[in-house]
Amino acid sequence: MGGLSEMFLGFIDHWGYFAVALLMGMENACIPIPSELILGFAGYLVFAGRMTFLGALWYGMLGGILGSWFAYEVGRRGGRAFVDRYGHYFFIKRSHVDRAQNWFDRYGLKAVFFSRMLPVIRTFISLPAGFAHVDLKKFTLYTILGSLPWTALIIGAGMALGESWEYLLEVGHEASLLFMVGCAVLGGVWYWRRRHKKRGLK
Repeated sequence: MGGLSEMFLGFIDHWGYFAVALLMGMENACIPIPSELILGFAGYLVFAGRMTFLGALWYGMLGGILGSWFAYEVGRRGGRAFVDRYGHYFFIKRSHVDRAQNWFDRYGLKAVFFSRMLPVIRTFISLPAGFAHVDLKKFTLYTILGSLPWTALIIGAGMALGESWEYLLEVGHEASLLFMVGCAVLGGVWYWRRRHKKRGLK
């Protein structure tokens, strides 16, 4: 791990839940700190008996929502031109914003939900939502619904891996895609069973 990663881990190790909330807030405010690092290590601390699962989940979600609100407001008030001009000072790559924008242009507000489970896009999707001035209440709801399963999954994976939690840093993107595919399969099965049940009632 690089020096910054070690610094973040030391911060979480010392400050616990507060550090989880702050770093997840920064990550969702488009500062490139891997959520697998924050939540995976939090999961390890749950494994070690130094945090609770619900505590890590709560503070991880709280920080993520606050960070998403911040990025949304930056996008809403500053617009794309502001982000393109000043984003590089905060390590925001224009190509990452472009990917999030393309996703939002294709799926609209639904992208806020689905993208929370996708690498890179989940960090930056708040910006195009802000550019488009979407309803803040709907944005918040979709953010919570999309972030909750991902946050719980990574914390749970950190707990399951225990001392080997750092493996998440190697497979984080692949885990995102597998999780997305799994959700799509479960959604398809649920939809098929619902339709089949309705047909049986006719």
